[in-house]
Amino acid sequence: MAGDRSEHALEGATVVETLRELERAHPAIRGWIIDERGLIRRHINVFVNGEQGEGETAVAGADRVDVLPAISGGA
Repeated sequence: MAGDRSEHALEGATVVETLRELERAHPAIRGWIIDERGLIRRHINVFVNGEQGEGETAVAGADRVDVLPAISGGA
């Protein structure tokens, strides 16, 4: 959904701004990470440089933002 790539160089001052840039570049992911209210979906975990982040977490040019879906289930 994101161009068959696991890494993308994006601009944004916050996590949400950066993820919006990803949505603009790859419209197929629209709605999967950010909901209709502009918030990160609750089953999505976001990390900035290895530390858990939120939508308004600041992001600088050299920062790494990782987006991981929550995993649940099992027996």
